Amino acid sequence: MKVTFFHRKPNSINYSVEGTFQAIRSAMPTEVECVVATSKFQSMGLFRRVYNIFEAAFRQGEVNHITGDVHFLSYLLKRDKTLLTVLDCIFMYNTTGIKRYLLRLFWYVIAEKRVALISVISQSTKEELLKCIKCDPNKIRVVPVCISPAFAPFKKKFDAAKPNILLIGTSENKNLFRLIEALQDIPCKLEIVGKLSQEQAEALARFNMDFSNSFNLSEVEIVAKYHLCDLVAFVSTYEGFGMPILEANAVGRPIITSDILSMPEVAGDAACLVDPYSIPQIRVGIRRIINDDKYREILITNGFKNIARFDANEIARQYLDIYKDLYKG
Repeated sequence: MKVTFFHRKPNSINYSVEGTFQAIRSAMPTEVECVVATSKFQSMGLFRRVYNIFEAAFRQGEVNHITGDVHFLSYLLKRDKTLLTVLDCIFMYNTTGIKRYLLRLFWYVIAEKRVALISVISQSTKEELLKCIKCDPNKIRVVPVCISPAFAPFKKKFDAAKPNILLIGTSENKNLFRLIEALQDIPCKLEIVGKLSQEQAEALARFNMDFSNSFNLSEVEIVAKYHLCDLVAFVSTYEGFGMPILEANAVGRPIITSDILSMPEVAGDAACLVDPYSIPQIRVGIRRIINDDKYREILITNGFKNIARFDANEIARQYLDIYKDLYKG
């Protein structure tokens, strides 16, 4: 059985998804021939997207898997042989008017009709998706994201005097502005992975934040950022899943994350959960991780237990069941 995995062309803002599907492919049995088809162009503008659609049509396998973010690639693929993974429905929160209408139509409504099955990465995402499209709930299957084996335990002495706090991602939902404000009067260095907007750079300067910034990193370089940090801040206002939660768990770093949507589902008891809209709550949570050694160690220990739920072999098995269903028609 030949399965073609359709990937978006990577950009400097989003991370993690491609690495997790690499781990899934590595865990597939030998009966599955895995082929990767990465779009030539980033998802920008009409011409580039149309080119990517036609390109995908000529790269089909016996089963097609669109791995997220480029739902429109489904338009010319064989409907009964195609699985679409939906990562999130963030457009419902960050767009309005005609833009929201068009995104809903071309990314979700039409795409749903052009595929046999949809997988989502959390129960929260399934519930969100059913709010914006009308389809049989049984067509949507929840298959979590697995953790890449590149993220493994790495010991580091915690620097309580001036911890290195890691933030992965700089899109609006990553909540950088509230995080900056919450870190006032907390001696620390903020390590930001993702391209900064001018407004974000100005906010960091205004609050006299000690920070460093990098983007366009490889998985190896991102893993190195986790090795160097003392704790991970991931207080997003929206996530379809929240891979940095598992990445922090796997490396052995305490993490503070949000108590809404998919994040509690993914984190379980392996993170400090706070209201992402409350700057005081974020500040109190970070201070607790820094100052309470026992609490910090509990989070780390629970993190190592938590990642067992997201083992690549188990996630690959769940996808294999779907591929077999599509292959047999």
